[in-house]
Amino acid sequence: MAAMTEVTIPAQQLPVAEVISVTPDDMEDSAPGASEDHMLIAAESYEDINVAIDEQYQRGKVDEEKNENEIDQSMRELSTDDRSTTPSDEGRETPKEEVSTEGKGRSNSVLSNRDRPQHIEEECYSPEWRQRQKHVFILSEAGKPIYTRHGNEDKLVTTMGVMQALVSFVQDSDDNIRFMIAGSHKFVFLNRPPVILVCVAHSAESTQQLLLHLTYVYNQIISVLTYSQLSKIFERKRNYDLRRLLTGTEKFLDNLINLMDRDAMFLLSAVRCLPLASSVRDIIGQSIAQAKAKDLVFAILVGRDNQLITVVRMKEHSLHPADLHLVFNLVDASTSFQSAESWTPICLPKFNSNGYLHAHVSYLDEECSACLLLLSADRDVFFELSEARQKIVTRMNKYGCLQAVRESLHKGSYRVGQIGIPDLRHFMYKSKSTAQYTSSELEAPYTDEGERHRLFGMYQYLHHRVHNAARPLKILFHVGSKETMLGWITSGFELYATFGPLVTKPAAINAINKLLRWIKKEEDRLFILNSYTY
Repeated sequence: MAAMTEVTIPAQQLPVAEVISVTPDDMEDSAPGASEDHMLIAAESYEDINVAIDEQYQRGKVDEEKNENEIDQSMRELSTDDRSTTPSDEGRETPKEEVSTEGKGRSNSVLSNRDRPQHIEEECYSPEWRQRQKHVFILSEAGKPIYTRHGNEDKLVTTMGVMQALVSFVQDSDDNIRFMIAGSHKFVFLNRPPVILVCVAHSAESTQQLLLHLTYVYNQIISVLTYSQLSKIFERKRNYDLRRLLTGTEKFLDNLINLMDRDAMFLLSAVRCLPLASSVRDIIGQSIAQAKAKDLVFAILVGRDNQLITVVRMKEHSLHPADLHLVFNLVDASTSFQSAESWTPICLPKFNSNGYLHAHVSYLDEECSACLLLLSADRDVFFELSEARQKIVTRMNKYGCLQAVRESLHKGSYRVGQIGIPDLRHFMYKSKSTAQYTSSELEAPYTDEGERHRLFGMYQYLHHRVHNAARPLKILFHVGSKETMLGWITSGFELYATFGPLVTKPAAINAINKLLRWIKKEEDRLFILNSYTY
């Protein structure tokens, strides 16, 4: 059994001299990818969890002073009592405060193959159903089934009734149930009246990360119905069957949950940009800005694999990364947009949870390399936006922008070999001020699906440890049998890097310095530092 050690530096207890000695070349004040542009709203990890817990307690009957204390305590309990674990060689789970060992069993076994059916109908309570690593259930406050990730919700009436009873029982004591742990299973609850969301998982994800997933699932429902419509429905009829209104949208919930199991944008609360020459990106932004139509609020150009190409916006409005993630999911989950120009309403919960924007959605070429979404507040401007779209395509073709986008997508991201750091295997870097991140291509030894899921699970573990509310860390150095990993949090960026298993902490820090200089050199290509406005 290979031993694993971790070196952690608490943010509050770090001596001043040591901070200076490990700060990467004084780059905190000028972090690579930093910008004063307000295209995206800077988002902190788990900020939605703070809101969720705060809202739940505010709905209770406790007095204001007690309420504030319990919110603070609940966040600390989420971080200290959730038993976020690193599985060992023997398969047991070790509480995160202990020195732990890393072994063969660490992986997130997910069904992320895009070619498979999004929603698998299987017999509920069968051995296969029980062995799923993650279940997501949605029910109304009356206990009426709305959605299940696996199986048929009609056959889970009794199970969801028990879930509703648990929530109600705890609420009778002026409290809210947040999570339970039974053996290797975590039961996480998110009560967002008039619906209740529950996640049951036996994976390495922390309860905070599972709660974040449930928050996104809730936002997906709001993006279809709006919060005001959802509330009015259940005010009129408490036991209403919400599946009537959600019929046909299950694929978006399925796809969103699958994306969260493999895409780091949700974990980082950021978006990944398509690497593109800044001159090309500027022409694309200019082309969209010059073709603006009446009441156009946002114009979003998205490349394959959820890579943002550009956003053009009204000057007074900015997009939240969480809303952009829902836009990505809309495009990723539907192939119908590839055949013709489409017109669909979408609610962006962070922008306005009570109203719709109307989206003109179309791909710009036959290869479906880039999808353009023109979001307007006016429901009657489809043809005006169609004309604007044609002007954009004409100008982009004139200046070779679409060809540049296709070439960048075909080439993929960059390899760590281009950076010139021999022991570096992979990294993810987030610029906090722009809410954008960049990452290298996955290469050997992470070429097969199992190893990729295992690595993503390790990043989830690293992310949870450094963002632990009870003991936040500035640096986490993790040494395992298969790789060495380093998580680094500053006021300007977050960085997670993977090295070979024999790399030492000083060598890793030196490598990080080189990596940051390389990112700074390439920042115009890797990030959107200046956006266009109407």
